[in-house]
Amino acid sequence: MKRFALTIVLCALAAGWGGAGLVSAAPATGVLTYPTAPRGDVVDDYFGTKVADPYRWMEDVDSPPTQAWVAAEKDLSRRYLDAIPQRAKIRTRLQELYNYERLSVPFRAGKHYLYYRNSGLQNQQVLYVADSPTGQGRVLLDPNTLSPDGTVALGGTGFTLDGKYMAYSTRSAGSDWETWHVRAVDSGRDLPDVLQWSKFGSASWLRDDSGFYYERYDAPQKNVLKAAFKNHKAYFHRLGTSQAQDVLVYQRPDHPDWLVSADVTEDGRYLVLGTYDGSPRNRLFVRDLKDKSALVRGLFTKNDAAWNYVANDGARFYIQTNKDAPRNKVIAIDVRRPSAATTIIAESGDALQGASYLSRRFVVTYSHDVHSLVRVFDRSGRAIRDVALPGLGTVVGFNGYQNDRKTYYAFSGYTTPTTGYEYDMITGESRLIRSPKLNFDPSQFTTEEVFYNSKDGTRVPLFISYKKGLARDGMAPTILYAYGGFDIPINPFFSIGAIEWMEMGGVYAVANIRGGGEYGEKWHEAGMLANKQNVFDDFVAAANYLIANKWTSTPKLAINGGSNGGLLIGAAETQHPDLFGACIAEVGVMDMLRFQKFTIGYSWVGDYGSSDASAAQFKNLYAYSPYQNVRDGTAYPPTLIMTADHDDRVYPAHSFKFAAAMQRAQSGPAPILLRVEHNAGHGGGTPISKYIEETADKYAFLVKALNVTL
Repeated sequence: MKRFALTIVLCALAAGWGGAGLVSAAPATGVLTYPTAPRGDVVDDYFGTKVADPYRWMEDVDSPPTQAWVAAEKDLSRRYLDAIPQRAKIRTRLQELYNYERLSVPFRAGKHYLYYRNSGLQNQQVLYVADSPTGQGRVLLDPNTLSPDGTVALGGTGFTLDGKYMAYSTRSAGSDWETWHVRAVDSGRDLPDVLQWSKFGSASWLRDDSGFYYERYDAPQKNVLKAAFKNHKAYFHRLGTSQAQDVLVYQRPDHPDWLVSADVTEDGRYLVLGTYDGSPRNRLFVRDLKDKSALVRGLFTKNDAAWNYVANDGARFYIQTNKDAPRNKVIAIDVRRPSAATTIIAESGDALQGASYLSRRFVVTYSHDVHSLVRVFDRSGRAIRDVALPGLGTVVGFNGYQNDRKTYYAFSGYTTPTTGYEYDMITGESRLIRSPKLNFDPSQFTTEEVFYNSKDGTRVPLFISYKKGLARDGMAPTILYAYGGFDIPINPFFSIGAIEWMEMGGVYAVANIRGGGEYGEKWHEAGMLANKQNVFDDFVAAANYLIANKWTSTPKLAINGGSNGGLLIGAAETQHPDLFGACIAEVGVMDMLRFQKFTIGYSWVGDYGSSDASAAQFKNLYAYSPYQNVRDGTAYPPTLIMTADHDDRVYPAHSFKFAAAMQRAQSGPAPILLRVEHNAGHGGGTPISKYIEETADKYAFLVKALNVTL
């Protein structure tokens, strides 16, 4: 790509940024006055096509001009949202709904059982340790004590096989950066070990408790929230030593964009290493830890499929893969002779989403039309039984050691709060062990699954949840949500926010569009790279289905999504500005020509392509990139663009640039607001207090935009 040397001279524009109160002349509608956003003259040349980027200066998010503009935007949004009379009532009810005890299912570490608990309105869930799977036990780690505002969250954990030590990471202000610590489980005290500059990592211990493997980057030399970090590495940390003494175990300097992983097998014999290029495909390697001279050997070294380690019986490894099986299967391979593999659990008509190995049996979770089906197989792959589930919903869990007879799982759905069960691998019996004590009645709500046809005739699932007795007259305020990317399925989930929306008389609809993993790799491939437009077409078809079947109507229909789903909202809105009553785009990837230049964006190239790679990929991205497809003089619907100042996953400049372009282009009376959360990131570890405020803002915005009566 050739870059023209046309840049903004900030000193010449400095007078235009006097502070948070400086605003532009009122737009023609006279409805809102937006903060001044001067347009620079940056132009890029992509394979002969010149593309203007007038808000390039906003990519320097810490510069005084950008900070002043953001402060003015925050002030405008705050004044607008706080002036909505119903916001206080919405916030109060959200706080009431959130205020119930939430418990995770337990998991075992040696003699200990661990679980997470939130008493109701605690900002972060608390980790408990107990002597039995149903015991109350004691607090092992309370993240709420680590910061006064609840913005320090517990990240990953890794326990020794005997349960003596816990490695745990903390994340601050929503950032993906993690700092690892070590805590003695019996005493609850931390050891001196502190490891920094970890991202997208885990901790996996040697079986003698002497230390653990983890992943990190080199210490950054520049902006830790913006820079595109490269050369992810696996290290071994010996307990009681400094990080400077950690041993580099694996790196790929020949592929600096790859992420790596390092995990010790349960028997302690092998180190399993993985490399990931951002696509669902990966490579798998192994090292024999009992042979000090052993080298890292490749098991699956072609970038042709996903290879996920499940378990091993000695040298016999069980691997979940989509090689020649787009809906996944489980194979066995002898790591001493890795050329020959045997299929243990063959591909079926449902997408295999996860497998575990307990009591010498496999527990396999499938997605059957986007709700969980769980099946138990013996070691040879013969089906033994299906696990009886309480309804149509989502199951997570079935983890544990290979010799465990008892395991634990959680079941939830759009109108079913998360409930925990103990499962006996031998008898096949489930026992209820965790049932939330609610301050609302979930039986008032119901969920339907329907199917609709997309633009090209593809059959797409759609879940519609609402309060019983809802009139089908096209007047119900409706939120349509979707994601559609990276092979990630959106399985039914329980949400307090959705419950309040339904209490308000609203419909909550989730479309399982292409690009996700609901039906396996073919479903994903149908919504990636050159096929990305299918994702937007599927979403628009869902909106048209809801309108045609009188669930709602355009003035009452809001669309919502986050991250890749924020891209979805931006693309749908710029392509069909007259179809929706309101749009809420959260932490979205809005500039598809430059996403690869920030933070971890380069790892998304496998799903999106890159404007730098080829003329064909540039053309595809340019056709739907929200920022570049904002059209002057268009009447856009009410739009709330949400991001956070510490988002180091999707750089906040995406939202800044999109908001500035939308505000300038808007020819109608509807507001275009930018909401920037302080001391927060991409969403992980967000305190409950912030969730409540964010949701209150979203629903207040929709009450006004969709003319909802409370």
